[in-house]
Amino acid sequence: MLKMVTRMQRIAIILKLLVEQFSVLETMTALDFFDFRDYLSPASGFQSLQFRLLENKIGVPQSLRVPYNRRHYRDNFKGKESELLLKSEQEPSLLQLVKAWLERTPGLEPEGFNFWGKFEANVLNGLEQEYTIVQAKEDSEEKEDQMAELQKQKEVLMSLFDEKLHEHLFSKGDRRLSYKAMKGALMIYFYREEPRFQVPFQLLTSLMDIDVLMTKWRYNHVCMVHRMIGSKAGTGGSSGYQYLRSTVSDRYKVFVDLFNLSTYLVPRSWIPKLNPTLHKFLYTAECCDSSYFSSDDSE
Repeated sequence: MLKMVTRMQRIAIILKLLVEQFSVLETMTALDFFDFRDYLSPASGFQSLQFRLLENKIGVPQSLRVPYNRRHYRDNFKGKESELLLKSEQEPSLLQLVKAWLERTPGLEPEGFNFWGKFEANVLNGLEQEYTIVQAKEDSEEKEDQMAELQKQKEVLMSLFDEKLHEHLFSKGDRRLSYKAMKGALMIYFYREEPRFQVPFQLLTSLMDIDVLMTKWRYNHVCMVHRMIGSKAGTGGSSGYQYLRSTVSDRYKVFVDLFNLSTYLVPRSWIPKLNPTLHKFLYTAECCDSSYFSSDDSE
């Protein structure tokens, strides 16, 4: 796990260097670029094999890619290059591997610690207590505002426990992680100070760093293209700036679900307390059968 974190951090450092290179390219004027632009034609950044391989390895969903001249992105490659891209699509992506790993997070088992069941009960209890506190106040415009805000908070938090809603959003591509993987990510987020979850939390943080840097690269690329060629067509025949701008969105953010975890932050008192058995496991153990976590352990 530590090796994975260090590798992800290395990737993040490399991406930072790539993002910083735009500051050098931007020292050119648009006229300077125009002087040699014809020598680039008909090449296009869209034809970058390595960048497409990188996207596939990380896990950019094929269904969410913005069409390029109404063609599949792989149509711009022939022979071995096309075969390499097809192979990269068929191999497990980083997203898929992370999803499978998160689904194995210890403590999710309903017959064991049952983190999810306890968390839902605590959220319901916490919301009820907050409603009681606000209800006890004298009628006023402020009270109405607080009640409305509580209702919004309840709708957001309760949507977290709606598995059918999650599956619907997953099928549309609005969510990338499975329902169980999302539970695991949230559990790691809440218990990140436990020794066993410290490194996993660093891994999740590194994955978000990579997503941010990929987005920054795309955005800097868009800004540079707009500065150099305005709204002209790209050298490869694409719509240039308009096409590139459409790629700077959550459609291309692979680990968007990790960013959205902050939506479900709750007071620490609402987070289920670890029972002694699970606490000991997270503090010392490296592997264990799921039956190790008994829901009967005292808290």
